[in-house]
Amino acid sequence: MSSDAGSSDSGEDASLRLIQGDSLSSSTAQTGGMLRSAAISGDLVGASALWMGRTVVLPGTSSGDHHHGHSETGIFVVSGHPVFVFRDPASGELTRLETSPGDYVWVPPHVPHREENPSPDTEAVVVIARSTQEAIVVNVPSL
Repeated sequence: MSSDAGSSDSGEDASLRLIQGDSLSSSTAQTGGMLRSAAISGDLVGASALWMGRTVVLPGTSSGDHHHGHSETGIFVVSGHPVFVFRDPASGELTRLETSPGDYVWVPPHVPHREENPSPDTEAVVVIARSTQEAIVVNVPSL
């Protein structure tokens, strides 16, 4: 029996993989103002339908405006108080979701947004999971 992590859609021939926090890969799609690191992807572990990683937004910065194509994105706030900004489709107004550690944010497909870290001295760290194995990042000129 093979132990190749990506050899079977049913998981029968795959084995669990440990990805240690200090071994994440920065070789993934990036947006200015933030540092994305991949933990689970096709390239790293043979994932076929999931991408997962960590993003750090440095103190006093904001990311560029972007969306994640057809991918749904789930975000878990590990530390800091990142703010997620998007344009509300009903009102057309910019909306700010202010978060705290332990909060979750869901980002639907194709919704332009940005992450901000208003803290002058504390980085914001989030864990991201996407419904596609590829790290789709489409940088856009504005919200």
